[in-house]
Amino acid sequence: MDYQKLAKEILANVGGEENVRSVVHCATRLRFKLVNKEKADKKQIESISGVISVVENAGQLQVIIGNTVGDVYKALGSFTKLTDDGDSEIAKGTKDSDGNFLSKAIDVISGIFTPILGALAGGGMLKGLLMILTTFGWLTESSGTYQILYAAADSVFYFLPLILAYTAARKFGANPPVAIAAAGALVYPTMINLFNEGAHITFLQIPVVLMSYSFSVIPIILAVWFLSILERFLNSKIHEAAKTFLTPMICLMLIVPLTFLAFGPLGTFISQGLASGYTFIYNLSPIVAGAFMGAFWQVLVIFGIHWGFVPIMINNLSRYGRDTMIAMVGPSNFAQAGASLGVFLKTKKPEVKAIAGSAALTGFFGITEPSIYGVTLKYKKPFVIASIAGAIGGAIVGAAGSSGAANAIPGILTLPIFIGKGFVGFILGIAVAYILSAIGTYFFGYKDEMADGIAPTTKEAKETGVEAEVIVSPIRGNIVPLNEVKDEAFSAGLLGKGVAIVPQEGKLISPVNGTIETAFPTGHAIGIRSDKGVEILLHVGFDTVQLNGKYFKLLVAQGDRVLVGQALLEFDLEAIKADGYDITTPIVVTNTDAYLDVLISDQKTVNYEDTLLTPVL
Repeated sequence: MDYQKLAKEILANVGGEENVRSVVHCATRLRFKLVNKEKADKKQIESISGVISVVENAGQLQVIIGNTVGDVYKALGSFTKLTDDGDSEIAKGTKDSDGNFLSKAIDVISGIFTPILGALAGGGMLKGLLMILTTFGWLTESSGTYQILYAAADSVFYFLPLILAYTAARKFGANPPVAIAAAGALVYPTMINLFNEGAHITFLQIPVVLMSYSFSVIPIILAVWFLSILERFLNSKIHEAAKTFLTPMICLMLIVPLTFLAFGPLGTFISQGLASGYTFIYNLSPIVAGAFMGAFWQVLVIFGIHWGFVPIMINNLSRYGRDTMIAMVGPSNFAQAGASLGVFLKTKKPEVKAIAGSAALTGFFGITEPSIYGVTLKYKKPFVIASIAGAIGGAIVGAAGSSGAANAIPGILTLPIFIGKGFVGFILGIAVAYILSAIGTYFFGYKDEMADGIAPTTKEAKETGVEAEVIVSPIRGNIVPLNEVKDEAFSAGLLGKGVAIVPQEGKLISPVNGTIETAFPTGHAIGIRSDKGVEILLHVGFDTVQLNGKYFKLLVAQGDRVLVGQALLEFDLEAIKADGYDITTPIVVTNTDAYLDVLISDQKTVNYEDTLLTPVL
């Protein structure tokens, strides 16, 4: 896959670099914070080969790509300044006021924690590996090898305040080096020794309550938030020539003492409260808690609400050294993988088998978005079955008291972090969820007719269905089956059922009486809603959006009323081909799910206004 090309297409359709406040990525998604979200073209982004889906959550435009998202993010950084240490989203534009309090809170949490999840997972997996090596006697805790590897694994947790200081500074718009320096004071050896000795100290005659801030989460986030406010105030008052050194000096003089006196104790109190509250709820019924997490975790993922639980997981790790919540999520992940496997084994459609097989594999490693958006949610029943199987598996994990030693995505490679109390129960829970979901989906959750958006067979639809509308050919040329085109979004049927035509003339006409729903300024694509409610996408060529309207003459605008045969677009066929673009033109019914079937003409070539597609009810 050409990651640079994919990154450029996505960026162009979110409104360009100037419309992006910030962009980060998690395991499967590019998460854009936009200046003006109206400039983003979700439908066009979803049509890009390599994009699974697009969702809007917590004030972010999230482009779901899958496990190659890191490569796309890196490619994006190669030709923009969006992924480097440049301006934060606050510095780039006015403070975002969109969304309610929950959306803003989730946005802040995801912005702070997303960049560090990989490091936390890596450290946790290394800890699990060391646990295995020492358990089997292959390594001793007194050996230099163990000490060095343990230092590598534990450092990301021990110095978590420094790492969070950096990501929080980027999110809040503070100076990252100053934030890191403030966090460094919390874990400075002298302060740690004073705490260990039980010393009593004061700052300007004010008693300081010494605490251990290694592994802590909330104190430094509160401190950096206040630092960002203080910095902006000082920069607005201090002369340009002096603020480079005066602002950091004043900030350190104020923030570090305030953190020891106020933010630290307050943050620690909040941390203890969260940990105690979670433990209380969990102890009421671990089985119910496990069933809830197993059933609804993927629903929380879809809406982006799962980010609200991440600080609780990390806080549990810092307070107790282990976390039960991350273990209860495991069956949910494996259930999604199992459902995708069930579809893979059941389907006879090559395009469905390809998507389901890939999703089943990535789901086995804990990456569930390809399963959710490419398979289970798309066909609905597999998602319900996976949720039920996840609930059963989660209940088993809860009953066993399973827990994880690190915040990592539960998957086959992260199993070592769950070694300890309840490990056998954890293995049993994820196995039950996986197997039940696969079997349930195979027998009850999927039929190939679902991939066509129909309940009866195609033959039955032809014999008993009622025509909704006849869609005539909008172009003259040779018909190509949709599953043979090079664009995966069309060939896999993700945008709907239809056909493609290799045009012989540079003119596009309306295939129905209706209204122009979408008319891209670039001219390469037009969406029409017929008078009878059929939604049709006409897409001239692949990647032709990159021409930015060159060679296209758009003859209609959004909202225009059109009649069958009316000219919609003129384009220079030969010039587009000479520039190296595939001119194959898909015509698809985007609301295919509203019909029993979409019948396709069996002609090899078509002229203008020949019968092309017939949706049936």
